Amino acid sequence: MALLSGRFRDPRSTEYDFISLIIVRCPGCERAARAVPAPEDSNPGGPILFRPRRLVCRGCGLSRMWSGRLVTLSRGTAQPATDPYFGMPLWFQVETRHGWLWAYSLEHLDLIRRFVGASLRERAPWYDTGQKMTLVARLPAWIKRAKNRDEILRAVSRIHASLAAAGPVYPLPNGTRT
Repeated sequence: MALLSGRFRDPRSTEYDFISLIIVRCPGCERAARAVPAPEDSNPGGPILFRPRRLVCRGCGLSRMWSGRLVTLSRGTAQPATDPYFGMPLWFQVETRHGWLWAYSLEHLDLIRRFVGASLRERAPWYDTGQKMTLVARLPAWIKRAKNRDEILRAVSRIHASLAAAGPVYPLPNGTRT
């Protein structure tokens, strides 16, 4: 099943690069909702992690604001993951026999898919400056193992299928909808 794409070079992305759009399960209607930064005029500047956020559901019209100081990033894969701001379960997650595979957004899921599907995985040289413990470097060992490649790629496919079943959720960067 695994289609080996050849080479993967670590783009040095961190978890913080994927928190600008987080797809969660709506507490009102159980459909996909978005946790996005609030409009820039409310708090310009400052670290992106602590900017005010909005939880918006197009299914039931739910809208909530977050402007607190406590952010809880999901760690580990032993239990289902939640978003760091509202504590809602992530939409892009599925349980495997090794643990939970989860992602904040399609871009995050695509990075995991490209990493797992590659037969050659390259990191930056040890002597190079910059981020060393990237998102890819922090992935659990069971995701990194080649013997689990097919199972992880099937799990990614199941996550993609769950989004397709949910209908239009959010606009993609090119203006189309998922």
